[in-house]
Amino acid sequence: MSDAISRGVMVIYVWLVLSSQMKKGKFVMSHDSTVHFIAHFTVNDKDGYRLYEKGFFPILKAHGGEFVTYDDGAKVLEGAREAGRTVIIKFESEEACLRWWNSAEYIELAKFRIAATTTHSISIVHPIPPRP
Repeated sequence: MSDAISRGVMVIYVWLVLSSQMKKGKFVMSHDSTVHFIAHFTVNDKDGYRLYEKGFFPILKAHGGEFVTYDDGAKVLEGAREAGRTVIIKFESEEACLRWWNSAEYIELAKFRIAATTTHSISIVHPIPPRP
């Protein structure tokens, strides 16, 4: 059997298996609603920023956020970027992220961050949308 025919047979086999699994309800693609909150800023006042850091994790945890990482020296492969820190946080949904961001306790704490940093950008990055 030629390689082309072998690949064709394999594609048909995989398609048949997946089709039968979908008909039986065993193969279900779920839509992931997880979002990543990405903040990029420069710390201008280390002592003021430490006040923010001290209160940050308890509030984040209370709102179901998961601290992923931070980087003070992200490597830029293309384009321009301001020096500073990038923070990545994961939430189960955009709604959960916004509940944290708009919560009274975070708004109060964020005053320390705002006073101690220069914010370059704050974004919510969504998952890949499902295909029809």
